[in-house]
Amino acid sequence: MRRIQRPGSHTVEVRRSRFTCTLARVDDEAAAVAFLTAHRRAHRDATHNCTAYVVGDRGETTRSSDDGEPAGTAGIPMLEVLLRRRVTGTAAVVTRHFGGVKLGAGGLARAYAGVVAATLDLVGLVELLPVTDVTVRVAHTDAGRFLGDLHARGPAPQTVRYGADVAVTVGVPAADTAEFAAWAAAVTGGRAAVEHGPTRYGEVPLPP
Repeated sequence: MRRIQRPGSHTVEVRRSRFTCTLARVDDEAAAVAFLTAHRRAHRDATHNCTAYVVGDRGETTRSSDDGEPAGTAGIPMLEVLLRRRVTGTAAVVTRHFGGVKLGAGGLARAYAGVVAATLDLVGLVELLPVTDVTVRVAHTDAGRFLGDLHARGPAPQTVRYGADVAVTVGVPAADTAEFAAWAAAVTGGRAAVEHGPTRYGEVPLPP
């Protein structure tokens, strides 16, 4: 599954109607409902505030609302974009200010889906992948070179602790832990000690 990289808004105009999509990161259904309720209150002057959200580790909870638009022309097209992109932990609201020209069912569905898709492209996505916390312990004399090589290779360390040795903790995709351990051994001449910690879901940015 994926999440949005950051919250954001984007506006498109279709035959004089303005459609503004606002996306938010939400951890659960309660947070999604709270965000959408607050947004509706803040934009109660709009013609419509149509909504969709997906939450859950596998996107198992979904809801949508047409908010007065013809049934199936707003919330469902918005939700379908989120599901097609495999996005979870995300709430979307599209605020419409009517411009005086009716768009028809097909035109409305295209407008609502289109602005959600464009906003997803704008804010960017991260992929949720199993990540293992790997701690590499190196001597102080090896630490400078190891950290420099690590920054060049990526990912950036989560923590660096200085004590009897230098302990560097890195979130490594679970599928890559063996390759990372071999790399750490190679750049330190076999002097690094590698410890594997817990595996969790981490966010890996997707290319635009």
